[in-house]
Amino acid sequence: MTHCNRIQYVGLDVHKNSIVIAVAEEGREPGRVVAMVPYDLKALKKVLDKLGPRSMVHCCYEAGPTGYGLARFLKAAGWGCDVIAPSLVPKKSGERIKTDRRDAVKLAQNYRSGDLVPVVIPDPECEAIRDLVRARDDAKKAERVARHQLSKFLLRNDRRFPGKTSWTPAHLAWIAKQTFSQPAQQHVLGDALAAVETATLRERQLTQRLRELTTAWRLAPLMKALQALRGVEFVTAVTLAAEVGDFRRFSTATGFMGYVGLIPSEQTTGQTRRQGPITKTGNAHLRHVLVEAAWHYRRQPRISKALRERSMGVAPGVCAIAWKAQKRLHQRLVRLIGRGKNPCEAATAVARELAGFIWAIAQEEKLLAS
Repeated sequence: MTHCNRIQYVGLDVHKNSIVIAVAEEGREPGRVVAMVPYDLKALKKVLDKLGPRSMVHCCYEAGPTGYGLARFLKAAGWGCDVIAPSLVPKKSGERIKTDRRDAVKLAQNYRSGDLVPVVIPDPECEAIRDLVRARDDAKKAERVARHQLSKFLLRNDRRFPGKTSWTPAHLAWIAKQTFSQPAQQHVLGDALAAVETATLRERQLTQRLRELTTAWRLAPLMKALQALRGVEFVTAVTLAAEVGDFRRFSTATGFMGYVGLIPSEQTTGQTRRQGPITKTGNAHLRHVLVEAAWHYRRQPRISKALRERSMGVAPGVCAIAWKAQKRLHQRLVRLIGRGKNPCEAATAVARELAGFIWAIAQEEKLLAS
């Protein structure tokens, strides 16, 4: 390998233990594999330095389980580096052979032609908060599974809670009082109840830790402002802030809606235009919390005590947007359901518009009252 004055477009096929390095030079020459090294930053640096001046070497690799550490290292050392959205890498329908070497060459060639879409690399603090948010979400799912297993065990044995609301202190006390003549079933009950209590404790501890660590976070004002919206409480607000980071990278509200996969899919040919279900592309965590928040707009618009408390200290402009959202989204949801629309589809449509209001709040220059 010799130094070259042309831009070198480098595709890195990154795995846990290895990196395949392919290069496509500026021009029309086909890409080629230049090396395969262990996942070792010193070894990678040695190969890249042979390709030319660092300012002329542009690297890319697909987002995946190896994270953003490699991109941060390359950028800090002076190389250009993009992390690519895997779902948007062009694929040939007739291609049936896939190897690491082919993937690296394809990345380099597509990078050179400008056909790849980079993802935004979050700063380390934002990524750390996002990891904690997702850990808390995993804990909530584990709690839900444990509760489901316990409730179905009780139902199979004809144990029905006489109260109206499940998983309250009264419900848990009722479960603890259940007895079975068979020792094996009594053991199952005790184990399942312990699993529920452990999962609940884990979720609460992670939520509390999240509250503590976001107090001094740079996005804390945005989190506070978003909570002026109905249905957007602390966990939803911190999820939105951590998953998106900088809302200003979306020039329009429609761009943000597309990022969370809430816009309808479309097939247009000739004079025929067909719209289908939502695309479900982009960030699934955001899409989930937005749809969950959309259900809150079934109720008549009003400023409840909890919402009033959450809105204290928020700028008047943000509160005005939040109130406009309440009126608009309630009317939209009621009208869609009244016309016979499936309630889940109606809530998804409202979630799309809610994303627009969230984007609008994030664009406000002043988020908190002085």
